[in-house]
Amino acid sequence: MGFGLASFRAPRMSSWDSNPEGLRQSMAPLCSVFRRFLKSKGLKYTIERADVLDAIIARDGLFEAEELLLELRKRGHRVSKATTYRTIALLLDAGIIVQALFDSKQSHYQLIYGKEPRDHMVCMKTGKLVEFQSRDLTALRNKICKELGWTPVGHRFQIYAVSPDAG
Repeated sequence: MGFGLASFRAPRMSSWDSNPEGLRQSMAPLCSVFRRFLKSKGLKYTIERADVLDAIIARDGLFEAEELLLELRKRGHRVSKATTYRTIALLLDAGIIVQALFDSKQSHYQLIYGKEPRDHMVCMKTGKLVEFQSRDLTALRNKICKELGWTPVGHRFQIYAVSPDAG
């Protein structure tokens, strides 16, 4: 995963999680962040890239590139597979989404712009995925960063375990 330009790093604003209307109104800055990032790379903000970004914004939680492409085509958007994957790579580089690998078969992605950290527990037998948030985990992250003189920006935490219904 690339790191993009620090000045284009998307800010995290936790108030969006409790205010869906605020989230919709604040997506315009997300598009602006992506536009500026693309411009800094000498690239254009095309309709196809906008469609991919809009589809990601509309989702809540994890997504796979292929399912995103199928959803775009189902909605009548004319977006190629290459454009979808390239746009995902650009969004990763801009710090707007992150890649979360839960198994060796498929990459999963998640919108992080304006979101609190979301952590995951994965069943090693069934592949079942549980998303959770932990204030204690965030506090521990902040404590560790402070002790080492670092500034926390975010985190990704994954627990691999066996669920009780894996039998």
